[in-house]
Amino acid sequence: MKRKIIKINKELCNGCGLCVDACHEGAIQMVDGKAQLVSDQYCDGLGNCLPACPTGAIEIIEREADPYDQKAVDEKCKGEQKQEQEIPVCACAGATPRNIAREKTVSKPPQDTEDINNCSCGTQQQPSELQNWPVQLKLINPGVDYLNNADILVMADCVAYAYGNAHREFIKNRITIIGCPKLDDNEYYTEKLTEIFKRNSIKSITVVRMEVPCCGGLFQAVKTAMLKSGTIVPYKEVVIGINGEIKQ
Repeated sequence: MKRKIIKINKELCNGCGLCVDACHEGAIQMVDGKAQLVSDQYCDGLGNCLPACPTGAIEIIEREADPYDQKAVDEKCKGEQKQEQEIPVCACAGATPRNIAREKTVSKPPQDTEDINNCSCGTQQQPSELQNWPVQLKLINPGVDYLNNADILVMADCVAYAYGNAHREFIKNRITIIGCPKLDDNEYYTEKLTEIFKRNSIKSITVVRMEVPCCGGLFQAVKTAMLKSGTIVPYKEVVIGINGEIKQ
């Protein structure tokens, strides 16, 4: 049958993955770093993915296509949810929750000229400020003790590599949760964060992401989770540039 359906221009696609998050039917997936329509029967032709694409790589066209199949979409979504539920978080010993105590240290200043000349302060290793384990959102149990009465940091995992003072300025005195909205399911992020906020008394939330468009889903996931859970606390957003500067 001839009907409306999306078409993706791979040359214009920048691989951000925002269209994957916007498509609730799961019709679009990332293949070799590019968005791709995986099945005609999953695409309803309404074009919810169009506004999400920053490069204009997606358009609505009319062509011969299999009819949209809501039953197939429902079965696909149920299968994906079941697969997620069947992966036991506790199966990995490295995912065992830990509260990491950090002792405050005071640096002793050099006493004389000889000490200053021999000082290796510039090459001294900076201490970690991480207070919890695990940090990956997928591995965190929403009911773990360290989440209650905590200042929460939700951070894109690339930030720690791009911004040198991430530990001192963001991770310190906060419970850290990291993820990648491009590589993971942002809807899953929203639901997991909603559960975390519902089950715990949260003191504040800070979200830090990279400036790249595909990272924008992190702000969306946290704010939607706050709305769904009824969490009203001090909230701050920070954007880090690829060159390592604070953009916002």
